[in-house]
Amino acid sequence: MTEPFHVKDLSLAEKGANRIMLAESMMPVLSLLRRKYADEKPFEGYRVSMCLHVTKETAVLCRVLREGGAKVALCASNPLSTQDDVAAALAVEGFNVYAFRGMSTQDYYQAIGKALSHEPHLLVDDGADLITSLHRLIHGFEDVYLEDVRRGMDGADVPRVLGATEETTTGVTRLRALDGEGLLAFPVIAVNDALSKSLFDNPLGTGQSALDGVLRATNLLLAGKTVVVAGYGRVGAGIAERAKGMGARVVVVEPDPIKALQAYMNGFTVTSMSKASEIGDVFITATGNIDVIRGEHFEKMKDGVFLANAGHMDVEINKQDLKQLAVSVETIRENVTLYRLRNGRKLFLLADGRLVNLVCAEGHPSEVMDLSFSLQAESLRYLIKNVEKLGKHVYTVPREIDEAVAALKLAAFGVELERLTPRQQEYMRSWMAGT
Repeated sequence: MTEPFHVKDLSLAEKGANRIMLAESMMPVLSLLRRKYADEKPFEGYRVSMCLHVTKETAVLCRVLREGGAKVALCASNPLSTQDDVAAALAVEGFNVYAFRGMSTQDYYQAIGKALSHEPHLLVDDGADLITSLHRLIHGFEDVYLEDVRRGMDGADVPRVLGATEETTTGVTRLRALDGEGLLAFPVIAVNDALSKSLFDNPLGTGQSALDGVLRATNLLLAGKTVVVAGYGRVGAGIAERAKGMGARVVVVEPDPIKALQAYMNGFTVTSMSKASEIGDVFITATGNIDVIRGEHFEKMKDGVFLANAGHMDVEINKQDLKQLAVSVETIRENVTLYRLRNGRKLFLLADGRLVNLVCAEGHPSEVMDLSFSLQAESLRYLIKNVEKLGKHVYTVPREIDEAVAALKLAAFGVELERLTPRQQEYMRSWMAGT
């Protein structure tokens, strides 16, 4: 029988509860949904297993789903992103939570197995490790981690999942690949691709929190520094804009010609990583790809460069290349590792190459996650109502949900929307009007 929870220290629960309370006060849309779900009980009889960063904002989502009738199990979506006091508070509140900061790879995948052992009807994922682990079990694909997943499941049957949601770009990319191979076993809603989230969460949330992580870890003055941002998607564009706003000289590295043109026309220097590696003071990757910064780049870098990653996986900065070039490796302060290279230069890797905004800071501000997690909750409700109509594919968030959550967020800000008159509505529906 799977243990009810596995956290680092239950004595941290009171501190965690206070932090959750503060987050809740800054998440008005989720608070509204919580009251609504308390009356409607849309998740009554459903079990939901979630693989998310275990933060105070995630705790608010857990409470909302439970208020709606769900039984919730939670595991971490990153070995270093768990806020241990929050995990303790959730365990004390009766949630099945399996997460602690500093998990080994074995711990991480066993926790995924424990979340699956609760035989969930619905999954909520961030990075798709939960969903892809389940699909390896379903389709019989073996890998080095699957035995740990099975050990965590402790003999439980492979769950028959009705549907899932995915929070982040990396996860959606993996799931579209699974869908493309015809192997997806249930419908998945790509919450990450909601228009409101793409305009709010990715550029504003990650843009601010990634720099927050760099600054908390280093106390670096960004003004006057050359910050190299790898990737000019929604996340990278947000990081670049906020670094520019703090006085940095920003260089963008981007292989896509359209995104590169956008970055150039927005006033940023655009070049290759080969050239950028010679001039950068701070490097932040945000691509979702592998080996974005590698040995050939490390060898060209100046003395004292800081390296950070804002992508979901710790593969964007090639840590193996960095170790091979180093004559010594030393942790000099929390979340900062010094690599002394053979050429005598020093490079500082932040957060061991993992998500800098969650390892070195607290992740997205609560106001940002209010919108993202409201989309998650409403997408789960949509799945329950429509699962029999949906095929086994990746879907975008329905536009009506996207707009409704955005409108609630605006109302919370005190913003009043313009309303079209009947004549304006008719004009927009007609093809008859000419010049």
